[in-house]
Amino acid sequence: MSPRTGRPKTDNPMNDRLYIRVTKEEKEEITRFSKEHGYTLLELIRIGIEKVKGIKK
Repeated sequence: MSPRTGRPKTDNPMNDRLYIRVTKEEKEEITRFSKEHGYTLLELIRIGIEKVKGIKK
């Protein structure tokens, strides 16, 4: 038997999806900012959540 190919299994797989609706201008602004600063969209969301959590404490 040949070994399985593909990505290795992870302890915390990302199986859930999140859909949001934004305006065309908001999407362009978010996309431009992420490219200019080297972030992925998910990284920006995580940073934003941490900042909001810090404010609410």
